Amino acid sequence: MHEPGQSPQPEQGELSQGKPGQGEPGQAQRSDPAADLLDAVVTEAARGPVALARVVTTSGSSPRAAGAAMLVTADGRVFGSLSGGCVESAVVEAARTVLDNGTASTEYFADTGDDLFAIGLTCGGEIEVFIESIGPDDVALFAELRALRAADIGVALATTMTSRPHRRLFTRDDATRWLSLDRDVQALLSSGVTGVVGADDCEPDALGAGGPGSRPRTFVQSFTSAPRMILAGANDFVRALAQMGTAVGYRVTVVDAREVFATATRFPGVQVVVDWPHRYLQAQQEAGRLDERTVVVVMTHDAKFDVPMIAAALAVDELAFVGAMGSRRTQADRRARLVDHGVDPAALGRLHAPVGLDLQAHSPAETAVSILAEIIATVRGGSTAALGELTGPLHTGLGPRNVLGPRTEQ
Repeated sequence: MHEPGQSPQPEQGELSQGKPGQGEPGQAQRSDPAADLLDAVVTEAARGPVALARVVTTSGSSPRAAGAAMLVTADGRVFGSLSGGCVESAVVEAARTVLDNGTASTEYFADTGDDLFAIGLTCGGEIEVFIESIGPDDVALFAELRALRAADIGVALATTMTSRPHRRLFTRDDATRWLSLDRDVQALLSSGVTGVVGADDCEPDALGAGGPGSRPRTFVQSFTSAPRMILAGANDFVRALAQMGTAVGYRVTVVDAREVFATATRFPGVQVVVDWPHRYLQAQQEAGRLDERTVVVVMTHDAKFDVPMIAAALAVDELAFVGAMGSRRTQADRRARLVDHGVDPAALGRLHAPVGLDLQAHSPAETAVSILAEIIATVRGGSTAALGELTGPLHTGLGPRNVLGPRTEQ
Protein backbone atom coordinates (compact mmCIF):
# COMPACT_ATOMS: atom_id res chain seq x y z
CA MET A 1 0.00 0.00 0.00
CA HIS A 2 1.16 3.51 -0.80
CA GLU A 3 0.07 6.63 1.01
CA PRO A 4 -1.88 8.94 -1.30
CA GLY A 5 0.37 10.64 -3.78
CA GLN A 6 3.57 9.20 -2.32
CA SER A 7 6.32 7.01 -3.63
CA PRO A 8 6.30 3.32 -2.63
CA GLN A 9 6.86 2.82 1.07
CA PRO A 10 9.83 0.95 2.44
CA GLU A 11 9.29 -2.02 4.67
CA GLN A 12 8.09 -0.81 8.06
CA GLY A 13 10.91 -0.30 10.52
CA GLU A 14 13.64 -1.38 8.09
CA LEU A 15 16.99 -0.58 9.67
CA SER A 16 20.07 0.72 7.98
CA GLN A 17 23.00 -1.05 9.59
CA GLY A 18 24.33 1.70 11.83
CA LYS A 19 25.34 0.63 15.32
CA PRO A 20 24.55 3.28 17.95
CA GLY A 21 27.58 4.79 19.59
CA GLN A 22 30.10 3.29 17.18
CA GLY A 23 30.66 5.71 14.36
CA GLU A 24 33.35 5.90 11.74
CA PRO A 25 36.67 7.51 12.67
CA GLY A 26 36.20 11.19 13.33
CA GLN A 27 32.50 10.83 14.11
CA ALA A 28 30.97 11.80 17.43
CA GLN A 29 30.32 8.95 19.81
CA ARG A 30 28.05 8.95 22.82
CA SER A 31 29.74 10.61 25.77
CA ASP A 32 29.72 8.13 28.65
CA PRO A 33 32.33 8.91 31.33
CA ALA A 34 30.63 6.41 33.65
CA ALA A 35 31.26 3.58 31.18
CA ASP A 36 34.90 4.59 30.81
CA LEU A 37 35.31 4.65 34.59
CA LEU A 38 33.64 1.25 34.99
CA ASP A 39 35.99 -0.21 32.40
CA ALA A 40 38.91 1.11 34.42
CA VAL A 41 37.50 -0.25 37.70
CA VAL A 42 36.99 -3.75 36.29
CA THR A 43 40.39 -3.84 34.57
CA GLU A 44 42.49 -2.29 37.32
CA ALA A 45 40.81 -3.88 40.35
CA ALA A 46 41.37 -7.32 38.85
CA ARG A 47 45.11 -6.65 39.22
CA GLY A 48 44.93 -5.42 42.80
CA PRO A 49 43.21 -2.90 45.10
CA VAL A 50 42.32 0.51 43.70
CA ALA A 51 40.66 3.50 45.34
CA LEU A 52 37.31 4.70 44.01
CA ALA A 53 36.39 8.26 44.97
CA ARG A 54 32.87 9.52 44.27
CA VAL A 55 31.08 12.80 44.91
CA VAL A 56 28.13 11.83 47.12
CA THR A 57 26.59 15.20 48.03
CA THR A 58 26.95 18.74 46.76
CA SER A 59 25.70 22.18 47.70
CA GLY A 60 26.03 25.65 46.26
CA SER A 61 27.90 26.20 43.01
CA SER A 62 29.71 22.87 42.90
CA PRO A 63 31.50 21.98 39.65
CA ARG A 64 30.23 18.39 39.38
CA ALA A 65 27.06 16.57 40.39
CA ALA A 66 26.82 13.64 42.76
CA GLY A 67 28.10 10.52 41.04
CA ALA A 68 31.20 12.12 39.54
CA ALA A 69 33.98 9.60 40.10
CA MET A 70 37.75 9.21 40.05
CA LEU A 71 39.83 6.05 40.27
CA VAL A 72 43.34 5.98 41.76
CA THR A 73 45.59 2.95 41.33
CA ALA A 74 48.31 1.78 43.71
CA ASP A 75 50.99 2.98 41.29
CA GLY A 76 49.48 6.48 41.15
CA ARG A 77 47.57 6.44 37.88
CA VAL A 78 44.32 8.43 37.85
CA PHE A 79 41.14 7.90 35.82
CA GLY A 80 38.27 10.40 35.76
CA SER A 81 37.88 13.61 37.77
CA LEU A 82 35.75 15.10 40.53
CA SER A 83 35.96 18.85 39.94
CA GLY A 84 37.51 21.40 37.68
CA GLY A 85 40.90 20.41 39.08
CA CYS A 86 40.82 22.23 42.41
CA VAL A 87 40.54 19.22 44.76
CA GLU A 88 41.94 16.33 42.75
CA SER A 89 45.40 16.41 44.33
CA ALA A 90 43.93 16.20 47.84
CA VAL A 91 41.65 13.34 46.80
CA VAL A 92 44.60 11.44 45.35
CA GLU A 93 46.44 11.76 48.67
CA ALA A 94 43.36 10.60 50.60
CA ALA A 95 42.96 7.70 48.16
CA ARG A 96 46.52 6.58 48.85
CA THR A 97 45.72 6.50 52.56
CA VAL A 98 42.64 4.37 51.88
CA LEU A 99 44.76 1.96 49.85
CA ASP A 100 47.36 1.80 52.63
CA ASN A 101 44.95 0.98 55.47
CA GLY A 102 41.97 -0.49 53.59
CA THR A 103 39.53 1.76 55.46
CA ALA A 104 37.08 3.93 53.53
CA SER A 105 36.98 7.64 54.29
CA THR A 106 34.77 10.65 53.69
CA GLU A 107 36.34 13.98 52.71
CA TYR A 108 34.72 17.42 52.60
CA PHE A 109 35.76 20.30 50.38
CA ALA A 110 34.42 23.84 50.44
CA ASP A 111 35.35 27.39 49.50
CA THR A 112 38.59 28.30 51.27
CA GLY A 113 38.18 32.04 50.85
CA ASP A 114 41.45 33.96 50.70
CA ASP A 115 43.63 31.13 52.03
CA LEU A 116 46.04 30.66 49.14
CA PHE A 117 47.48 27.44 50.57
CA ALA A 118 44.25 25.65 51.48
CA ILE A 119 42.77 23.02 49.19
CA GLY A 120 39.14 23.64 48.37
CA LEU A 121 36.61 24.76 45.81
CA THR A 122 37.04 28.17 44.24
CA CYS A 123 33.45 28.27 42.98
CA GLY A 124 31.81 28.79 46.38
CA GLY A 125 30.24 25.34 46.60
CA GLU A 126 30.75 22.32 48.81
CA ILE A 127 31.19 18.66 47.97
CA GLU A 128 31.36 15.48 50.02
CA VAL A 129 33.58 12.73 48.61
CA PHE A 130 33.46 9.07 49.67
CA ILE A 131 36.63 7.06 48.98
CA GLU A 132 36.67 3.26 49.16
CA SER A 133 38.99 0.43 48.25
CA ILE A 134 37.94 -1.89 45.41
CA GLY A 135 39.76 -5.20 45.06
CA PRO A 136 39.69 -8.39 42.99
CA ASP A 137 36.81 -9.79 45.06
CA ASP A 138 34.66 -6.81 44.02
CA VAL A 139 35.26 -7.10 40.28
CA ALA A 140 32.28 -9.40 39.65
CA LEU A 141 29.81 -6.83 40.99
CA PHE A 142 31.24 -4.00 38.91
CA ALA A 143 31.40 -6.24 35.84
CA GLU A 144 27.70 -7.01 36.34
CA LEU A 145 26.98 -3.29 36.66
CA ARG A 146 28.86 -2.66 33.44
CA ALA A 147 26.92 -5.40 31.65
CA LEU A 148 23.55 -4.04 32.82
CA ARG A 149 24.46 -0.57 31.61
CA ALA A 150 25.66 -1.92 28.26
CA ALA A 151 22.27 -3.61 27.90
CA ASP A 152 20.58 -0.25 28.58
CA ILE A 153 18.96 -1.60 31.76
CA GLY A 154 18.40 0.94 34.52
CA VAL A 155 20.40 -0.05 37.60
CA ALA A 156 21.43 1.49 40.91
CA LEU A 157 24.57 0.77 42.92
CA ALA A 158 23.93 1.13 46.66
CA THR A 159 27.02 1.49 48.86
CA THR A 160 27.06 1.86 52.65
CA MET A 161 29.22 4.80 53.66
CA THR A 162 30.97 2.81 56.37
CA SER A 163 34.62 2.02 57.04
CA ARG A 164 34.10 -1.34 55.35
CA PRO A 165 31.50 -0.60 52.66
CA HIS A 166 28.91 -3.13 51.51
CA ARG A 167 27.46 -2.89 48.03
CA ARG A 168 24.35 -4.15 46.25
CA LEU A 169 22.91 -3.68 42.77
CA PHE A 170 19.25 -2.88 42.16
CA THR A 171 17.19 -2.98 39.01
CA ARG A 172 13.61 -1.75 38.77
CA ASP A 173 12.30 -5.31 38.96
CA ASP A 174 14.16 -6.27 42.11
CA ALA A 175 12.17 -7.50 45.10
CA THR A 176 14.59 -7.58 48.02
CA ARG A 177 14.41 -7.49 51.79
CA TRP A 178 15.85 -4.02 52.23
CA LEU A 179 12.47 -2.68 53.40
CA SER A 180 12.61 1.12 53.63
CA LEU A 181 16.02 1.26 51.98
CA ASP A 182 14.63 -0.78 49.11
CA ARG A 183 11.81 1.74 48.69
CA ASP A 184 14.23 4.65 48.82
CA VAL A 185 16.58 3.07 46.30
CA GLN A 186 13.73 2.20 43.95
CA ALA A 187 12.39 5.76 44.19
CA LEU A 188 15.78 7.19 43.26
CA LEU A 189 16.30 4.68 40.46
CA SER A 190 12.84 5.26 39.01
CA SER A 191 13.51 8.99 38.70
CA GLY A 192 17.16 8.65 37.68
CA VAL A 193 18.33 10.36 40.85
CA THR A 194 21.70 9.89 42.54
CA GLY A 195 21.96 10.69 46.24
CA VAL A 196 22.39 9.60 49.85
CA VAL A 197 19.61 7.88 51.79
CA GLY A 198 19.27 6.48 55.28
CA ALA A 199 18.50 2.86 56.11
CA ASP A 200 16.20 3.45 59.05
CA ASP A 201 14.16 0.29 58.76
CA CYS A 202 16.37 -2.12 56.87
CA GLU A 203 16.47 -5.63 58.25
CA PRO A 204 19.53 -6.59 60.31
CA ASP A 205 22.44 -7.33 58.02
CA ALA A 206 20.33 -6.74 54.90
CA LEU A 207 23.33 -4.80 53.64
CA GLY A 208 25.79 -6.80 55.65
CA ALA A 209 26.46 -3.49 57.39
CA GLY A 210 25.64 -4.23 60.99
CA GLY A 211 23.15 -5.60 63.46
CA PRO A 212 19.81 -4.33 64.72
CA GLY A 213 19.59 -0.57 65.03
CA SER A 214 22.44 0.20 62.65
CA ARG A 215 21.57 3.07 60.33
CA PRO A 216 24.37 3.50 57.82
CA ARG A 217 24.18 6.30 55.32
CA THR A 218 23.94 4.71 51.91
CA PHE A 219 25.05 6.28 48.65
CA VAL A 220 22.75 5.31 45.78
CA GLN A 221 24.15 5.94 42.31
CA SER A 222 21.54 5.57 39.59
CA PHE A 223 22.56 4.57 36.09
CA THR A 224 19.62 5.13 33.80
CA SER A 225 19.41 4.11 30.17
CA ALA A 226 20.42 6.79 27.69
CA PRO A 227 17.65 9.24 26.76
CA ARG A 228 16.39 9.12 23.19
CA MET A 229 16.56 11.73 20.45
CA ILE A 230 14.40 10.98 17.41
CA LEU A 231 15.13 13.07 14.32
CA ALA A 232 12.75 13.05 11.37
CA GLY A 233 14.55 13.80 8.13
CA ALA A 234 17.80 12.88 6.41
CA ASN A 235 19.66 16.06 5.47
CA ASP A 236 22.84 17.86 6.53
CA PHE A 237 21.08 19.62 9.41
CA VAL A 238 19.94 16.24 10.74
CA ARG A 239 23.45 14.86 10.40
CA ALA A 240 24.93 17.74 12.42
CA LEU A 241 22.31 17.48 15.17
CA ALA A 242 22.66 13.68 15.29
CA GLN A 243 26.40 14.04 15.91
CA MET A 244 25.95 16.65 18.63
CA GLY A 245 23.07 14.82 20.27
CA THR A 246 25.22 11.70 20.42
CA ALA A 247 28.12 13.65 21.91
CA VAL A 248 26.01 14.89 24.86
CA GLY A 249 24.67 11.43 25.64
CA TYR A 250 21.50 10.91 23.62
CA ARG A 251 20.73 7.63 21.87
CA VAL A 252 19.91 9.08 18.46
CA THR A 253 17.56 7.64 15.85
CA VAL A 254 17.28 9.15 12.37
CA VAL A 255 14.07 8.18 10.58
CA ASP A 256 13.07 8.98 7.00
CA ALA A 257 10.89 7.19 4.46
CA ARG A 258 13.34 7.77 1.60
CA GLU A 259 15.76 4.86 1.53
CA VAL A 260 18.20 6.63 -0.77
CA PHE A 261 18.83 9.30 1.90
CA ALA A 262 18.43 7.34 5.15
CA THR A 263 21.64 5.31 5.13
CA ALA A 264 24.29 4.40 7.68
CA THR A 265 26.90 5.88 5.36
CA ARG A 266 25.27 9.30 5.57
CA PHE A 267 24.56 8.98 9.31
CA PRO A 268 27.31 6.92 10.92
CA GLY A 269 27.20 6.12 14.61
CA VAL A 270 23.42 6.35 15.07
CA GLN A 271 20.41 4.15 14.43
CA VAL A 272 18.91 4.80 10.99
CA VAL A 273 15.33 3.71 10.30
CA VAL A 274 13.69 3.70 6.86
CA ASP A 275 10.00 4.30 7.53
CA TRP A 276 7.37 7.02 7.56
CA PRO A 277 8.40 9.06 10.62
CA HIS A 278 4.91 9.27 12.14
CA ARG A 279 4.36 5.56 11.72
CA TYR A 280 7.68 4.79 13.39
CA LEU A 281 6.92 7.11 16.31
CA GLN A 282 3.49 5.58 16.85
CA ALA A 283 5.02 2.09 16.85
CA GLN A 284 7.61 3.20 19.39
CA GLN A 285 4.89 4.60 21.63
CA GLU A 286 2.87 1.40 21.43
CA ALA A 287 5.99 -0.59 22.31
CA GLY A 288 6.61 1.58 25.39
CA ARG A 289 9.92 2.94 24.06
CA LEU A 290 9.17 6.63 24.62
CA ASP A 291 9.37 8.38 27.98
CA GLU A 292 9.59 11.78 29.64
CA ARG A 293 13.24 12.13 28.56
CA THR A 294 12.61 11.55 24.83
CA VAL A 295 13.06 14.51 22.47
CA VAL A 296 11.71 14.69 18.93
CA VAL A 297 12.83 17.15 16.26
CA VAL A 298 11.15 17.25 12.84
CA MET A 299 13.53 18.44 10.12
CA THR A 300 12.08 17.09 6.87
CA HIS A 301 10.99 20.42 5.33
CA ASP A 302 8.10 18.63 3.64
CA ALA A 303 4.50 18.99 4.82
CA LYS A 304 3.56 15.45 3.85
CA PHE A 305 6.12 14.21 6.39
CA ASP A 306 6.14 17.12 8.86
CA VAL A 307 2.44 17.37 9.62
CA PRO A 308 1.67 13.73 10.51
CA MET A 309 4.95 13.43 12.45
CA ILE A 310 4.35 16.55 14.52
CA ALA A 311 0.76 15.49 15.14
CA ALA A 312 1.97 12.07 16.31
CA ALA A 313 4.58 13.65 18.60
CA LEU A 314 2.13 16.10 20.17
CA ALA A 315 -0.18 13.17 20.88
CA VAL A 316 2.49 11.74 23.23
CA ASP A 317 2.06 13.80 26.38
CA GLU A 318 5.21 12.64 28.15
CA LEU A 319 7.77 13.74 25.55
CA ALA A 320 10.35 16.15 26.95
CA PHE A 321 10.61 18.24 23.78
CA VAL A 322 8.94 18.49 20.37
CA GLY A 323 10.53 20.83 17.84
CA ALA A 324 10.31 21.54 14.12
CA MET A 325 12.55 23.42 11.70
CA GLY A 326 11.27 25.94 9.22
CA SER A 327 10.80 29.63 8.55
CA ARG A 328 8.13 31.71 10.27
CA ARG A 329 5.99 31.56 7.14
CA THR A 330 6.42 27.79 7.08
CA GLN A 331 5.37 27.59 10.73
CA ALA A 332 2.20 29.60 10.12
CA ASP A 333 1.21 27.33 7.24
CA ARG A 334 2.19 24.23 9.23
CA ARG A 335 0.09 25.20 12.24
CA ALA A 336 -2.95 25.66 10.02
CA ARG A 337 -2.32 22.25 8.47
CA LEU A 338 -1.94 20.68 11.92
CA VAL A 339 -5.29 22.06 13.04
CA ASP A 340 -6.85 20.74 9.83
CA HIS A 341 -5.17 17.42 10.63
CA GLY A 342 -7.09 17.32 13.90
CA VAL A 343 -4.49 18.63 16.35
CA ASP A 344 -5.99 20.55 19.27
CA PRO A 345 -4.83 24.20 18.94
CA ALA A 346 -3.97 24.14 22.65
CA ALA A 347 -1.47 21.34 22.01
CA LEU A 348 0.44 23.56 19.60
CA GLY A 349 1.75 25.44 22.62
CA ARG A 350 4.09 22.49 23.24
CA LEU A 351 5.65 22.80 19.79
CA HIS A 352 9.03 24.56 19.64
CA ALA A 353 8.98 26.09 16.19
CA PRO A 354 10.97 27.50 14.58
CA VAL A 355 13.19 25.29 16.73
CA GLY A 356 16.42 26.68 18.18
CA LEU A 357 17.73 29.75 19.97
CA ASP A 358 18.61 33.02 18.27
CA LEU A 359 22.34 32.54 17.66
CA GLN A 360 22.22 33.95 14.13
CA ALA A 361 23.25 30.46 13.00
CA HIS A 362 23.85 29.83 9.32
CA SER A 363 25.61 26.51 8.75
CA PRO A 364 24.14 23.10 9.61
CA ALA A 365 26.59 22.79 12.52
CA GLU A 366 25.69 26.22 13.91
CA THR A 367 22.00 25.44 13.51
CA ALA A 368 22.50 22.17 15.39
CA VAL A 369 24.14 24.08 18.25
CA SER A 370 21.14 26.42 18.32
CA ILE A 371 18.67 23.52 18.43
CA LEU A 372 20.59 21.53 21.02
CA ALA A 373 20.93 24.62 23.20
CA GLU A 374 17.15 25.05 23.24
CA ILE A 375 16.67 21.36 24.03
CA ILE A 376 19.08 21.50 26.97
CA ALA A 377 17.61 24.76 28.27
CA THR A 378 14.09 23.33 28.07
CA VAL A 379 14.76 20.03 29.80
CA ARG A 380 17.09 21.59 32.39
CA GLY A 381 14.97 24.64 33.06
CA GLY A 382 17.70 27.04 31.91
CA SER A 383 17.06 30.74 31.34
CA THR A 384 19.11 30.91 28.08
CA ALA A 385 20.64 34.16 29.38
CA ALA A 386 24.39 34.74 29.13
CA LEU A 387 26.05 33.57 32.36
CA GLY A 388 27.89 36.87 32.64
CA GLU A 389 24.56 38.69 32.89
CA LEU A 390 23.31 36.57 35.79
CA THR A 391 23.96 36.81 39.52
CA GLY A 392 24.17 34.03 42.07
CA PRO A 393 25.59 30.52 41.72
CA LEU A 394 26.27 29.24 38.22
CA HIS A 395 25.20 25.74 39.22
CA THR A 396 21.85 26.11 40.92
CA GLY A 397 20.62 22.55 40.66
CA LEU A 398 18.50 21.05 37.94
CA GLY A 399 15.29 22.22 36.41
CA PRO A 400 11.89 20.56 36.52
CA ARG A 401 12.93 17.70 34.26
CA ASN A 402 16.35 16.20 33.80
CA VAL A 403 17.00 13.97 30.83
CA LEU A 404 20.68 14.28 30.12
CA GLY A 405 22.13 12.74 33.26
CA PRO A 406 21.62 11.79 36.89
CA ARG A 407 19.98 14.25 39.20
CA THR A 408 21.23 14.77 42.73
CA GLU A 409 19.15 14.56 45.86
CA GLN A 410 20.47 15.62 49.24
